Amino acid sequence: MRKLFAAFLLAGSTLVHALPDALRETGTAWRQWGSGEMTWLGFALYRATLWVAGPPTANPAADVPTALQLEYRRDIPRDRLIQTTLDELRRLGAGEAQLQRWQAELQRVFPDVREGETIVGVHYPGRGAAFFYRGVPTGEISDAEFARLFFAIWLDPRSRSPALRAALLKPPGL
Repeated sequence: MRKLFAAFLLAGSTLVHALPDALRETGTAWRQWGSGEMTWLGFALYRATLWVAGPPTANPAADVPTALQLEYRRDIPRDRLIQTTLDELRRLGAGEAQLQRWQAELQRVFPDVREGETIVGVHYPGRGAAFFYRGVPTGEISDAEFARLFFAIWLDPRSRSPALRAALLKPPGL
């Protein structure tokens, strides 16, 4: 019984998230890189999982597509998602003209989210980003600078959550 319990604990601690349908349908070979919880003032907001496209030698720092899956732990209205995103983009160096342009784009691709729902953002370096809500495409933002800064919210050394960044960038198997 103890061995069974130990095996259960080990399996639970190394649980691999299922590849989101949105990524499965792209025809690209995706693999999970890292995963972690985003909390604010002790409240869980979402679980983030980083997916990387390409061969096993690829890593998130390379010029390969990456996807960020956000599984929400609470309801968040679209306007709050957009404002928080714009605040972070501003903090990372976006100019006001860019932010005005991107706000309209974010209005188009971001939904209200409910607890248990998922948004997946796919970064295509040099091209832009595509977004999926509950596995359904919500749109693309064809602006390479937007995509770079948007994913920097989680992956840049200046991220507001260094612990989440470290969990996302932790190589598989470590």
